[in-house]
Amino acid sequence: MTITRRELLHHLGIGAVACAVGIPRTALAFRHTMARPRPTAAQLAWQRDELALFVHFGINTFTDREWGDGTESPALFDPVALDARQWARAARSAGAKAMILTAKHHDGFCLWPTATTKHSVASSPWRNGKGDVVREFVTACRAEGLKVGLYCSPWDRNHPAYGDTPRYNDVFIAQLTELFTNYGELNEVWFDGANGEGPNGKRQVYDWPRTWALVRELQPNAVIFSDAGPDVRWIGNERGVAGETCWSTIRSSAVPYIGASGDDVITALQQGHADGDVWRPGETDVSIRPGWFYHAAEDSAVRSAENLVDLFFTSVGRNSKLLLNVPPTRSGLLHETDVARLAGMRAALNALQATRIPLSATAPRAVGKAWQRTFTLPTPQRVTAIDLAEPIERGQHVATWRVRADRADGPVLASGTTIGNRQLRRVTAAATVRRLIVEYEVLDEPVTVSLRAYRG
Repeated sequence: MTITRRELLHHLGIGAVACAVGIPRTALAFRHTMARPRPTAAQLAWQRDELALFVHFGINTFTDREWGDGTESPALFDPVALDARQWARAARSAGAKAMILTAKHHDGFCLWPTATTKHSVASSPWRNGKGDVVREFVTACRAEGLKVGLYCSPWDRNHPAYGDTPRYNDVFIAQLTELFTNYGELNEVWFDGANGEGPNGKRQVYDWPRTWALVRELQPNAVIFSDAGPDVRWIGNERGVAGETCWSTIRSSAVPYIGASGDDVITALQQGHADGDVWRPGETDVSIRPGWFYHAAEDSAVRSAENLVDLFFTSVGRNSKLLLNVPPTRSGLLHETDVARLAGMRAALNALQATRIPLSATAPRAVGKAWQRTFTLPTPQRVTAIDLAEPIERGQHVATWRVRADRADGPVLASGTTIGNRQLRRVTAAATVRRLIVEYEVLDEPVTVSLRAYRG
């Protein structure tokens, strides 16, 4: 992430429960009273990709800073061994389906030869001033079958027009137009609301409606990320943890503008709303290192493969998408430790997948206010993890669920509120079972919940 935000100071839950099976009051209040929002084709494909890599790279890489001040000399930028194809190979090997590059950070240094400023790669010694990181990034992604995303900071601490609102908005639109027209199809356009002072000491008033309209015009298939959407929302922290309750629907009034703050906003971003009027799923961004840009001092602080698997469970496994930042070094390569940890994460997830137990399932049947579905194992086996899903192409409906062992009144192996695209849970009290009984309540129309089980 590229903007400091207040972290939530306590663990977030759904709040008070309204009945014994744990339906939230908001869910009960809106049962049968609203049409459920549904994802667009682009939103659905975006979420089912599950994992993308963020690539923070720029002048900060060479100054050993997280935020530049815009006074850095372009002469510092010289990644002598830059190989975007290495980044893309590491991403694909990790199981990522997309990558997002910081084409411009708050310091205003552009990784493409823009006509809007001299503060760019064109003024650097890299590739004798003829280089284009964005071009090499896009080419590498496509060569490895990855979708492409770009981040362009609206805050620009270098450009003299910043703070002269009409003038700089034209500059920013011109920069985005270059990015949206010169590099082919983009799948995600990533924004934050960083809004500090520019070189003249003034703050800018951003024209987000104009920006959204430009994306829709020039990149109609791209999803737009920001705190406030309009397509994808921030999950509310940079720890890699989505809410245990996580609706892909949210009230459009809950985050009224990019950069909105307050506990209510953070809660809305974490949990979404059962009665949300728009489909705006959460993206969980986190860095593989303590910082977002590369710092040699952090080479010994790279997250372990086990920790990355945990983050997969708390993001993808909570109806979110994981955006994992992996920053290139000054040479222009991903560090060997980072690459090894990515590979270790994928090996662990593949090993889990290899233990999947074949199940036979009954059709859902109504049991009181709930729905119930029985999954039978071929033989009694020890189940250590479960993987639930509902058909989100029809919207999100499940408001509470539990998985029991063997009988409708058997011990509860796992339980929760929302399911959405995916709910991954470890079964801490692993038990040998022959049947798994899934019981769930929905907001309105019945849906068929699917279950995968993994053995220890």
